[in-house]
Amino acid sequence: MTRLIGERLLGAIPNVIGVVIVTFVLTRALPGDPAAYFAGPAATQEAIEQIRVHLGLDKSLLHQFGLYLKELARGDLGTSLSTGQPVLQEIATRLPASLELTLCGLALALAVAVPLGILAATRPGSWLDHLCRMLATAGVSLPTFFTGLLLAYVFYFLLGIAPSPLGRIDVAFSPPPHLTGLYLIDSLLARDFELFGAAASQLLLPSITLGLFVMAPIMRMTRASMLGVLSSDFIRTARASGLSRAKVLYTYALRNALLPVVTTLGMVFSFLLGSNVLVEKVFAWPGIGSYVIEALVASDYAPVQGFVLTMALVYVALNLIIDLLYGVIDPRASLEG
Repeated sequence: MTRLIGERLLGAIPNVIGVVIVTFVLTRALPGDPAAYFAGPAATQEAIEQIRVHLGLDKSLLHQFGLYLKELARGDLGTSLSTGQPVLQEIATRLPASLELTLCGLALALAVAVPLGILAATRPGSWLDHLCRMLATAGVSLPTFFTGLLLAYVFYFLLGIAPSPLGRIDVAFSPPPHLTGLYLIDSLLARDFELFGAAASQLLLPSITLGLFVMAPIMRMTRASMLGVLSSDFIRTARASGLSRAKVLYTYALRNALLPVVTTLGMVFSFLLGSNVLVEKVFAWPGIGSYVIEALVASDYAPVQGFVLTMALVYVALNLIIDLLYGVIDPRASLEG
């Protein structure tokens, strides 16, 4: 296990270095002049040049890259020109909000998509299979911002049973003591169950919005993988041996069908974490996606570089977790790896 972790971490180093280089070059290739943007529309050319010198943008790209690497080696991701705050601090504050939203959305999707995928695989061509296909198509076809607005309109405006779609917690409550940054966990650790309920109710609508969107690939992958396993020889042998239907289905078939589902989960999670910006905008969620979009519009290089590097590290960690899960689900996978 330790050897596998060490090999995966060593193998990820060239990828992270490549991400650092590509991100730096791409941010400098973005259209727009950060010095002119932050100087304002009424600034003179002299004032713009002074800001450019202050930001170090008058130096060559190689020199700027060397300074960036030097700061990176000290754990400094730079300072956001838009907010005036260190990027590391901004990411540390906003990443838990996006993580909590993504994890809850994925958990909801998983709780619905996997059972439906199994049911569809055991009854191919039935009305249930067609219903699952219709749900999957509707979920992935509706844009997340439309689903979010629709849910907020129905459950908050019309029915009045959902809290206002404004942020992570109702204004009547104070955030829990910061331990993990995840309000649900922090409120439980603080034994404040009223605050936990408030955070959960605030999280429900955006999580459902994300869950509906990612339910389709998980459901379809579960169905396809289960169909392949259920037609295998060892399943026919298990049935011929007189094992119960539930034991064959959940002990043998589902376990062998889980590997592609876990792979899909990893891909969906990394995709959602960086791309749930529309949901964050609809529900005024203070996540990392909306922060980076605002920085990108302002040609604020440091937050964009910090975000991409953080996503690369999250992706490396996620791949490592998936590799370890492979070994838990099917020990042959770890031996072959």
